[in-house]
Amino acid sequence: METFNSDPKPGRIILPLVLIGMIATTYTFINRVATNNNLEVLPEEISTTTIQEIELDTTTTSTTTTIPEDVVTYLEEITGEKIQAIELGKNVLETNQRWDDKITSYQEAQQEFQSFIDDFSVFVDSVTNPGPPANSANLLSSHDELVILVNLIYEDTLELLEGLTAPDTGERRSAALESFNANLELFIDKIELVVSSASS
Repeated sequence: METFNSDPKPGRIILPLVLIGMIATTYTFINRVATNNNLEVLPEEISTTTIQEIELDTTTTSTTTTIPEDVVTYLEEITGEKIQAIELGKNVLETNQRWDDKITSYQEAQQEFQSFIDDFSVFVDSVTNPGPPANSANLLSSHDELVILVNLIYEDTLELLEGLTAPDTGERRSAALESFNANLELFIDKIELVVSSASS
């Protein structure tokens, strides 16, 4: 029977030689390629991007305007006067219409028109005083206009009574009523404008 050699020497020698040959071949190849092609081996540039963190201010700035208490009181006062003026104007129109329709007597109409004169005399005083705060120039100027208008309305009530007693056929009273309506509307519009401007 043939014996098998379990430790062959040629295999032990060949493997290291093959490895040495491969290393030498690789080294020679790399050097030749680099020399013949004038290649430069450069270090890899690492591009760095600088990221700046921008801190955004997310807080919302809101402006809150506080109306002074004395101004609020004044605005409430003239708003009440506007409502009163509308009511008084309605009464004047209704009385005048009843007279035109011959529902009331001449004496009753005279008494009612005289009562309007008295009512608006008191109303002039309530509008005139106390007025807006002294430190508010805009309100003072606007209030002066309101006082002028309410005095014109009062004069219109005087003229309405004069027109009622006039010997004409109602033209004077009609003209007085037209002026009364126009001045009353201006008065109401002015109050609304003052309140709106001061509130905003």
